[in-house]
Amino acid sequence: MAELLCPHCLQPLPGGYSGDCPHCGRSLENQNPEGALPLGTQLAGRYTVGSYLSADGDGLAYRGVINEEKKFVLIKEYFPVTLCNGRSADGALMPKEGKEVLFKTSRMDFKDLYDDLRNLTPATGLNTILDVMEENNTVYAIEESEKGMTLTHYLSLRSRTLTPAEARTLLQPIMEGVTQLHKAGLIHRGICPDNILLPIDGTARLTGYGTLALRTGGSELKSQLYPGYAAPEQYSAAEFSGRYTDVYALAAVCYKLVTGQTPVSAPQRKVRDSLESAHSLEAGVPTWFSQVLACALRLDPARRMQTVPELMSALTDPNVANAMFERGDNQISTRKIMGVSLAVIAVLAILLVWSLLDAGSSDSGQTATPPPAASDSVASGDSTDQTVETIPDLVGKRYASEIKDNDLYTQYRIVMTEQNSSEVAAGIVISQDPVAGTLKTEEGQIIQIVVSTGPNLVEMPDIIGFTQSNASKQLDERGIQYKMQIIENDGTMAEGCVAKTDVLAGTKFDAGKTIVSVFIAGERDDTLVATTGSEESQSDSGDAASSDSTQNS
Repeated sequence: MAELLCPHCLQPLPGGYSGDCPHCGRSLENQNPEGALPLGTQLAGRYTVGSYLSADGDGLAYRGVINEEKKFVLIKEYFPVTLCNGRSADGALMPKEGKEVLFKTSRMDFKDLYDDLRNLTPATGLNTILDVMEENNTVYAIEESEKGMTLTHYLSLRSRTLTPAEARTLLQPIMEGVTQLHKAGLIHRGICPDNILLPIDGTARLTGYGTLALRTGGSELKSQLYPGYAAPEQYSAAEFSGRYTDVYALAAVCYKLVTGQTPVSAPQRKVRDSLESAHSLEAGVPTWFSQVLACALRLDPARRMQTVPELMSALTDPNVANAMFERGDNQISTRKIMGVSLAVIAVLAILLVWSLLDAGSSDSGQTATPPPAASDSVASGDSTDQTVETIPDLVGKRYASEIKDNDLYTQYRIVMTEQNSSEVAAGIVISQDPVAGTLKTEEGQIIQIVVSTGPNLVEMPDIIGFTQSNASKQLDERGIQYKMQIIENDGTMAEGCVAKTDVLAGTKFDAGKTIVSVFIAGERDDTLVATTGSEESQSDSGDAASSDSTQNS
């Protein structure tokens, strides 16, 4: 039989699960809710079930332990409340009468999902599935458990929204992970800040895996949808979800990061779409970036951006975004519509003139003028289309030498604003509004351009010992991107204060590319403090004894 471990401190328990742990002093009595596995349950002799954490339509989640490695994990148990009558005395799940077949097929879906995830992970941006096993007439998935915080918690600690560059940096590994899911034929359907983890060490990871039935409204399981992040097609079992479903959710998370607001939920938008653009909520969000998010958040999946790599490219490079919209890939091309419309109008006008001339000739007894050939009509339409004036492409040009005082652009009013950029050299146009290729509507039309001022170089302040709120204030004032991480406190650090940072004070760096890790000392561990104090006491006693011995001699 495997050695019993305390699910709190991982130390051996020779006396079993009763009373308090002799090592950490925490209670070993079962406090898990009725129906859940009791604290200390052994699974396959390899895992120990710890405290109950949460439940959803798929099942229950527990904190757990890998016995041999003495490592904390997350244990997920397939336990669909809509299909189960609880468990027998020996722990086996009992399906409801008449639901036996559905219980088995749903259990198979759960196992297949986690088997696929186990084969796919570890992968960038995805939380790893370590093991999948069957026991108690159900399935258990063992998932890694890392110290850190959810994106929701992280955002609650910040006093300002993220810049587009910060949002891209944070979400990059998540997008790469979702791309790997899609290549394996898997759709997540539950991407939201609650399911994005920020470990103490390493990049962001996506968790919160669930079956199709869990993430679909009206299915046989109790659904789990995240308002504002769940795509409209997820609210009906009659509609199909696909890669574009995760694109919607990723864009919604990015929208939250740069505006600080959760998008309007899909069902509400279908009644009345009141979703404001990111740019209108946060002026610092470039128009092109806002347009990309709007495209990825379209209610109609067929008109939505379709793949995550497409979303990544468009959010990273304004040239890619502007080219996409100019091509008309993700919105109707105004230039094409106007060109075709003008050609049709020209043809109709020619036919009307001909008919009037024909009528006049008939009245005067003259020979009727033959109608123009089809080729002449098309030629006239082409000629008219060629006279259409469109907005020039200024993105990528140097403002001082190529745009300012250039006679080519005297017919426009160029309104210039500046913005730091880690990717675009100083003096180069980052984006423009209207985008290139848009129909020119008036003489002296305004073109708003954003010109790069180069990277935002800042100096790291000395915030060691600052409280968490004061440290945030110092970093926010300098426009520094940062993430707060809680670390264990051995008793030598002030609780809730900055213990260290990964960028030394006085260092100058590009604020647009660097996210500073700020390590906050957690709650003081009294056990460690007591141990340290005991060792110091013993040391003092030893020194005193040595001193007495010397004096006596």
